[in-house]
Amino acid sequence: MTTTLRGRVVTLTEAGELADGVVSFTGPRLDYIGPATGFGGALPDPPEHPPIILPGLIDVHCHGGGGFGFPETDPEGVAAAASFHRGRGTTTLVASLVSATEAELRDRIDVLGEAIDDGLLAGIHLEGPFISEHRCGAHDPGRILPGDPALLQRLIDHAGGRIISVTVAPETANFDALADVLADANVILSLGHTVADYERSVHAMRRGWRVSITHLFNAMPELVHRDANFLTAAMAAAGRGDVVAEVIGDGVHLADGTVRMVFDTIGPDNLVLITDAMAAAGQPDGRYQLGSLDVVVREGISRIYDPEGEGVIAGGTATASDVLRRTVFHAGVELDAAATAACATPARLLGMAAEIGALAPGMRADVLVTDPHLNPVTVYKDGAPWNS
Repeated sequence: MTTTLRGRVVTLTEAGELADGVVSFTGPRLDYIGPATGFGGALPDPPEHPPIILPGLIDVHCHGGGGFGFPETDPEGVAAAASFHRGRGTTTLVASLVSATEAELRDRIDVLGEAIDDGLLAGIHLEGPFISEHRCGAHDPGRILPGDPALLQRLIDHAGGRIISVTVAPETANFDALADVLADANVILSLGHTVADYERSVHAMRRGWRVSITHLFNAMPELVHRDANFLTAAMAAAGRGDVVAEVIGDGVHLADGTVRMVFDTIGPDNLVLITDAMAAAGQPDGRYQLGSLDVVVREGISRIYDPEGEGVIAGGTATASDVLRRTVFHAGVELDAAATAACATPARLLGMAAEIGALAPGMRADVLVTDPHLNPVTVYKDGAPWNS
């Protein structure tokens, strides 16, 4: 059965944006993407309020959602969290873990591996444990470890190709050896949770075959004009296209004006919009878990539970479509640029740009249909509507 969609099509290819376009597919691959006037099949009538048709969204940093967290839930919970995000437009999802012991990480890899093998997840992101205790964020300080290349190699071997990226602080012990292990395994080196000085940061950003920055501005020193630091180096490297910087455009981790600034200075080809979502995404305020830590969500903001005051931010509660919508309507970023950072750039970072992240004949039929306000209406994964 052929699916034919008509509306405002954001292709993220040389074809650009089609005001009255058609996306058509019969199976798991796209058949036709072009103007309605050039489509040879049965054509739907033009809708009164044309939907927006986008590539499926890609989230390379997500700790869970729908009430379940990847660092702590069982296989059924992992499937529920992945399904929650897919139903809201994320057709490619990387599951992020937090700093933990080797035994805990091995267990998590085994649990997440089932969802990867079932096609619900694209892979695993290890956020830690080789990060700075001085910028631990929502990580248990007792589970942060100095850089251990042998441990990292054991985890990569145990995962059997399922680990896609690893967050490492440039100042951790044995950094160069860790970078070598990741490069040899074709795993993304993601730099963050750090207080590294400028020189060490520049060195780190020249290592590895692909380098990203874990949630730019968060869990790193602030920009200080008389003291160049990790953030200074990261902004410059991303601006040159040497690294890809993650941006949590949810209005909590970054102000909308900051999101607009990084789009205007670095450009969407060097940015990836992420959620950093945790179990509370899509859920009411209340108590949750993030790895071994207790989290309290109030007014949609998740923080580590601290009986003596306000704890640090502990992941996000937005979905990828929420982040995309806010980036366009609050930060004022053009839709094509925001969609590039939500789809095309993360696809390139993952080494999957020939398969996903754009709408072109032969690519996967991963498609998100939204209303004119970017609220998800229908999600297609490999050509099939997602109903879960």
